[in-house]
Amino acid sequence: MKVLVLGSGAREHALTLALHDDPDVTALAAAPGNPGISALAACLDVDVLDGPAVAELAAGWGADLVVVGPEAPLVAGVADAVRQRGIACFGPSRDAAALEGSKAFAKEVMVAADVPTAQARVCESEQQVAAALAEFGAPHVVKDDGLAAGKGVVVTDDEATALQHARDCLAKAGARVVVEEYLDGPEVSLFCVTDGQVVVPLEPAQDFKRLGNGDEGPNTGGMGAYSPLPWAPDDLVQQVVDRVAQPTVDAMRGRGAPFVGLLYVGLALTSRGPRVVEFNARFGDPETQVVLARLRTPLAGLLHAAATGGLADVGPLEWSDDAAVTVVLASPGYPAAPRTGGVIEGLDLGGSPEAVVLHAGTALDGKERTVSAGGRVLSVVGTGPDLEAAREAAYRRLHQIRLDGGQYRIDIALAASRQQREHEAAGA
Repeated sequence: MKVLVLGSGAREHALTLALHDDPDVTALAAAPGNPGISALAACLDVDVLDGPAVAELAAGWGADLVVVGPEAPLVAGVADAVRQRGIACFGPSRDAAALEGSKAFAKEVMVAADVPTAQARVCESEQQVAAALAEFGAPHVVKDDGLAAGKGVVVTDDEATALQHARDCLAKAGARVVVEEYLDGPEVSLFCVTDGQVVVPLEPAQDFKRLGNGDEGPNTGGMGAYSPLPWAPDDLVQQVVDRVAQPTVDAMRGRGAPFVGLLYVGLALTSRGPRVVEFNARFGDPETQVVLARLRTPLAGLLHAAATGGLADVGPLEWSDDAAVTVVLASPGYPAAPRTGGVIEGLDLGGSPEAVVLHAGTALDGKERTVSAGGRVLSVVGTGPDLEAAREAAYRRLHQIRLDGGQYRIDIALAASRQQREHEAAGA
């Protein structure tokens, strides 16, 4: 099988690595890829938002399967263009990707499908926002209705801050914001592979959205993640499939926009049970890095089955018992104003099977040195028999890497690791 992956981040590096290790994959390409991906796959040049150009590239290269990584190409209808050329594509249509492209639309679908979620108000004016903030009270949750690269949400106790974020969002022509009630409890990410009918869940993960240790600072695209979740209810995955993923997939099919690809369910485990915080229409970053590190079932066959309506014939997925932890190295100034161009040192140091460095925002300079080229620069993924060992592997490798002014959190999976250790000690 010849597989083309669209995208250039650490998520796509993780996807490419998993596909590279799949014996059924005979050729692998990425567009545009990055310096890390280039060691695994041919990197091809294309505008990933240009559906006809992507379809032409895929056809010319002879792709049997196109895997769309980021959300923007999906919302732009790239998957539709690829399918129109008769090529299998893992990723929803433009209409189905509206589950991520519009938070207001996602709420509409959830309400119609009786999916448990936060109460919300869709607002088109500052006056409507103020009324909704007063209705729900603090903490205030204000979301940009459209795509915002993981940084369109503000959660704050300060009403003025919430109002200012809404003003900034509404300044765009035709913009809307969604004001929601605050959901208490820890957040969980669950990826569900679907062919538009059958839903196959992956293992859950938890990510860390805030920039600073202790969940302080601004929201980011994600500063780290881990899997498994030793503290989560045993029936969590089945609950989410039954109450959220399957009803949503069924509802989208009923609307004439079948969802084919990866339905990312972002959840809050509240005192009233799981509630949906958001849907995404693609693999999440950085959760993909830890989920795929634990998946033992070959990836290409799973994604191709979803893309071609064959998930009913896929057997149970196989998973490693190991834990995985990923820590993100970000540029100085991230997320507000990342400073790029810094030389990254230590990438060539001998790693280990327990720690993999995945490239996100990197490039080569005129001297063929790897430099930072984005907000999030690298994801370092550690694996081990438990979360503590996986954490140690990730941080040990990260400490070998140098980027002047680079930022990373030191507490990724720390609380869960301690909880796991205490639980095991109590059971000994």
